[in-house]
Amino acid sequence: MRILTAAKFLAATTSALLLATGTAHALGDDRPATSAQALVAHPGDVEIDHNAPVITRESILVHAPLHTVWKIQNDVENWPAWQPDVVSVVKDTPGRLRPGSVFRWTTEGLSITSTVRQVDPGRRLAWGGPAQGITAIHVWTFTPTADGVLVHTEESWTGAPVEANQAVLQAALDNSLHNWVSNLKHEAEAEAEAGR
Repeated sequence: MRILTAAKFLAATTSALLLATGTAHALGDDRPATSAQALVAHPGDVEIDHNAPVITRESILVHAPLHTVWKIQNDVENWPAWQPDVVSVVKDTPGRLRPGSVFRWTTEGLSITSTVRQVDPGRRLAWGGPAQGITAIHVWTFTPTADGVLVHTEESWTGAPVEANQAVLQAALDNSLHNWVSNLKHEAEAEAEAGR
């Protein structure tokens, strides 16, 4: 049996967590949701596993228009340009991502296949899948505000590796989602300032 150092284990589990991060393509001219619509769950909305042993929630206010934030987050093939840990992304399903769309990506030396489970343009998206025995569900919600967009994300992890190493995997997921929303904020605000 191979023994992983704490750093390698953290990198591997961070990569596994990112497996659940697959997303939807460009917003285009789709109408954004109102603030009240974005945070309220609707029938049929994909949810995380609220009974999972590892759950992380992160929110950040992004000072940029909704269409900019949505476009950046959903242009999966461009993730490597603003997410330092993402090496490559290849969409298996052409066009805008939609429920059932699949894309493959590499991060921290781990190859991940993500399947999109929900796309509600400008309001909500979700994806998930298994990696190294971990089943992840990742949900994103976008709420326009007077100052920009409140981006909220939450992710759940289940599976034997999670039960065996709950504290380590909780820390890995916390760190990964914190970095993800921080990088998204930085990229969207830079684009908004540049007028792109």
